[in-house]
Amino acid sequence: MNKNFAMLGASGFVAPRHMKAIHTLGHTLKAACDPYDGVGILDRYFPQCRFFTEVERFDRYLERCRRQGEADTIDYLSICSPNYLHDAHCRLAIRSGAAAICEKPLVISPWNLDQLSALEEEHHQKIYTVLQLRLHESVRALKEQLAQQQRETPNERTQIELTYITRRGQWYHQSWKGSPNKSGTLAMNIGIHFFDMLLWMFGQVRSQRVHIREDNKVGGVLELENADVRWLLSIDANDLPSQSVEQGNHAYRALHMGERSFDFSTGFDDLHTKVYDDILQGGGYGIEDARPAVELVHQIRHKVLSPIDEEAHPMLLSL
Repeated sequence: MNKNFAMLGASGFVAPRHMKAIHTLGHTLKAACDPYDGVGILDRYFPQCRFFTEVERFDRYLERCRRQGEADTIDYLSICSPNYLHDAHCRLAIRSGAAAICEKPLVISPWNLDQLSALEEEHHQKIYTVLQLRLHESVRALKEQLAQQQRETPNERTQIELTYITRRGQWYHQSWKGSPNKSGTLAMNIGIHFFDMLLWMFGQVRSQRVHIREDNKVGGVLELENADVRWLLSIDANDLPSQSVEQGNHAYRALHMGERSFDFSTGFDDLHTKVYDDILQGGGYGIEDARPAVELVHQIRHKVLSPIDEEAHPMLLSL
């Protein structure tokens, strides 16, 4: 059955992936909103989509659709707006009678999760969050392997080194993404999916240290229930491995577990379509799924820095 969608943040970096998912699965994007009006991408997928540059007029349109009856009601509001607006836009969705499909992070401050949960109950609607790495085929296969390994050797701990480097220019620091109060810091903006993946696979946090926290990189050590993790996130192009640069890749994602290397630099193209399909089939991830990683990153943001030691990520040892 065809579902009606609306979207906030239609000109954002990730919005085309949401549009493609809605289009690929055969549904309709009825309305979109963004203060910036350069949204020619709509012509590729939904040329008949109503477009608004003011959220107040967009809100009014959603309300009109709701009152016109079931055929016109917006079923889902896709949220691709800046991080600091996510919780407000989730509230707008719920109060408009639509379920929310919200990009990461669901919120910046953990206590806002409780408010969203209360709204779900009051309005009998659902807030979904995009945790696409959980649907990455290689990540799912790895989780199954690890679960089997933990059953066979329950006391064995996995030694992990997580590296995510993606090139970002000076524009990044001048945009909302460079503002800690709007992005939640680098660890939240580009790291939330990876922290969610680690917690999903290896269990809750026992302890952690943060060794470096700068505008363009952050790194530390995590002790999880079943793993010890050395991690580094960077948007400094100088940190990219020479092999990646030679191959023309501007991002490097790698997970080292002991002597095994797991590279998930590919396989991201259709993950949002899988996320939407999962939700529409009755699955999807919600508030409580998002909570552990949001709480962890909030702690990383406020943690007192520890001296870089021999347990730190190798790249940090060279600083």
